[in-house]
Amino acid sequence: MTLAPANPDHLTQRELEQALWAAANALRGPVDPGDFKAYVFPILFYKWISDVYDYHHDQAVEDLGDDWTQEIEDEDYQTFFIPKGAHWDDTYEVTKNPGSVLNKALVAIQEANPGKLAGVFGDVNWANTERIPESALKALMGVFDRLTLDPTHMAGDMLGSAYEYLLREFAEASGKKAGEFFTPRHVVHLLVKILNPQAGDSIGDPACGSAGMLVETVEAVKLAGGNPESLMLYGQEQNLTTAGIARMNLYLHGLEDFEIKRGDTFREPKLLDDHGRLRKFDVVIANPPFSLDNWPSATWAKDPHKRALGGIVPPAKNGDWAWIQHMLSTMRDETGRVGVVMPHGTLFRGGREADMRKYVIENDLLEAVIGLPNNLFYSTSIPVTLLIFRAKKDEKRAGHVLFIDARARFKPGKNQNTLSGDDVDAITATYMTGDDADGYGGVNVRLVPRRDIEANGYDLNIGRYIQTETKAEADVDAALAALREAQERMDAARAALDLRLKEAGFDA
Repeated sequence: MTLAPANPDHLTQRELEQALWAAANALRGPVDPGDFKAYVFPILFYKWISDVYDYHHDQAVEDLGDDWTQEIEDEDYQTFFIPKGAHWDDTYEVTKNPGSVLNKALVAIQEANPGKLAGVFGDVNWANTERIPESALKALMGVFDRLTLDPTHMAGDMLGSAYEYLLREFAEASGKKAGEFFTPRHVVHLLVKILNPQAGDSIGDPACGSAGMLVETVEAVKLAGGNPESLMLYGQEQNLTTAGIARMNLYLHGLEDFEIKRGDTFREPKLLDDHGRLRKFDVVIANPPFSLDNWPSATWAKDPHKRALGGIVPPAKNGDWAWIQHMLSTMRDETGRVGVVMPHGTLFRGGREADMRKYVIENDLLEAVIGLPNNLFYSTSIPVTLLIFRAKKDEKRAGHVLFIDARARFKPGKNQNTLSGDDVDAITATYMTGDDADGYGGVNVRLVPRRDIEANGYDLNIGRYIQTETKAEADVDAALAALREAQERMDAARAALDLRLKEAGFDA
């Protein structure tokens, strides 16, 4: 199959991004900004599928000439099949009940591509004019109708990059609601650089959101000169809309060989091998929901996959260490490494969480604790930490844990702070070398022997080990982190109560 060369001058990256944001603006008023993603992404994906289908059809006709048949085209040229009557052109011009016609078209496409597109468009009822009036739907589709989203009109990864742009913009519009599907790309970039994925690795994300971490592993391997198609990508996501966004994200980045499963990772892990056991990965990476209070702690001790490592069941009201247990249970022997974003309370809270810290230290699984600045995330303003685990540590780090305090490395922002490229490089280099010999400002580091951690009751609060801080300061850090977490949980509980009161007809 021959492909026409892309024409990067036809549509610039900025023009594409502006057009996509205009699609979101078409929904302002009737649709809450926090819900834009559920409407814009399916329409974008539908238009892309239709345009790419037409592009490949033209190529097939040109290449095959009189030998063309629909069967050959479908087999050798098309990535997705579009049944009769379900193409963009069949729905865009409809004036009577356009939402109902769109519903039928999207269902038909999903059913025609069951192994690839089942559920990818989410669960929006496009015929519900209370949620999206026909005028808003026509305005939304009108923006995309003016674009041609095929390889002749866009260069390389333009659409994938534009999709990332929309994810970021929707996250900013959504505020705390964004935490369920979006991790800031600078944090993802840092975590992926630390885990250093290699060509041929299997990558798993048990709380994959919009699949940004999986996309970033591909970009990292590509940048290092490896073959990104050799990666095996797996993710699980509970939210239906977000799971669809994840699959669209991977497709729009040119990826086809992946598995995104929808479901509850704790209650029904779906990333399994042929024998029904938890699949093992070279790299396990995640930013799971913080301090989850509805995870199945009551049945964890009898988990069929034996994820209650050391026989330890984390607290019923806080699933942070349960996520870590799951990730460690899916880490491949010898080559496996785990990187997870966690709140600071994970480092020092007592009870069964302290038991888990003891378990990972005594089994020499924890390699590094990296403290990041506060206000990096849309879902929380508290400072977070990266925990890095390895199935088999480097000899120099065996029996030790590397502590890195990078809380001073950030670029201040109006709503969120960010990590610049220099910040990411400084933290990564400090992790790789295990020292600050290069003199990176704002990054402090110390390789701590197990006996020192044991002497502190397996408390991993960074301030206890970085030499520039005293024990008293460490205690203050822990207290402040605990207070911030408690305040955020109280705010969330109050918001939930207000919503229930309003639903019951009371003024909150």
